Amino acid sequence: MPQSSLRRADRVSAILERVASHGSVDAGHLADEFRVSPATIRRDLQVLEDQRLLSRTHGGAVAVDVAYELPVRYRVGQHREEKALVAQKVAALLPKGPLTLGLTGGTTTHLLARLLAERVDLTVVTNALNIAAELALRPRLKLIMTGGVSRTQSYELVGPIADQALAGLNMAVAVVGVDGISARGGLTTHDEIEANTNAVMIRRADRVIVVADGSKVGKVCLAGICAITDVATLVTDTSADPAGIEAIRRAGTEVIVASAPD
Repeated sequence: MPQSSLRRADRVSAILERVASHGSVDAGHLADEFRVSPATIRRDLQVLEDQRLLSRTHGGAVAVDVAYELPVRYRVGQHREEKALVAQKVAALLPKGPLTLGLTGGTTTHLLARLLAERVDLTVVTNALNIAAELALRPRLKLIMTGGVSRTQSYELVGPIADQALAGLNMAVAVVGVDGISARGGLTTHDEIEANTNAVMIRRADRVIVVADGSKVGKVCLAGICAITDVATLVTDTSADPAGIEAIRRAGTEVIVASAPD
């Protein structure tokens, strides 16, 4: 995508990626790269500072915490094409006919929900506010939403209330979004309370499918969700590290690599 065509959300997401990777950014360089005015970049940086995602400096900005979790609204633009391919592959994999499906929060699971919105005989169990909003007005499917405490970063409802709701439900398939997946670390995310709620959904599902773009394969984050042996299938894309994929396969998990059609 030409940098000049980036929407603001995509531009801000790219700025945050650079801050996380390099620790700092230069406003002048960003203006040249994105082909916008310095004033536009200054406004972007001010918005991000107001949300405590970075700290402005004279001429740019620095990270406030290199390990922070980007809010989901800024992750939508990251690896967009790869996530769309993964979501399409999972939609095709799901069994036809009546199905009870669990969906955790995440940008890829949200894309999947959009693809499934016209299905009939589908019951969706989710703790994700954005997924529930996507499906709430679809008359031909049944939506079950947990309660819980809302996490701003992920739009997920988490904690004991969500855990209790999930503990009383049975799902044929759970599609789980993660921040990291590896043979050694299993499934991981940034927040330990969210990790526990996702683990409850996994335990209530007959089959677990993980959706993760290639940037997450081989990555280990703070909070463990479950072991890789609890996952039937990982769906990722061609940008994933081959060694990381092979290690996950050796652990007994099926890995499907989604790619664009020729």
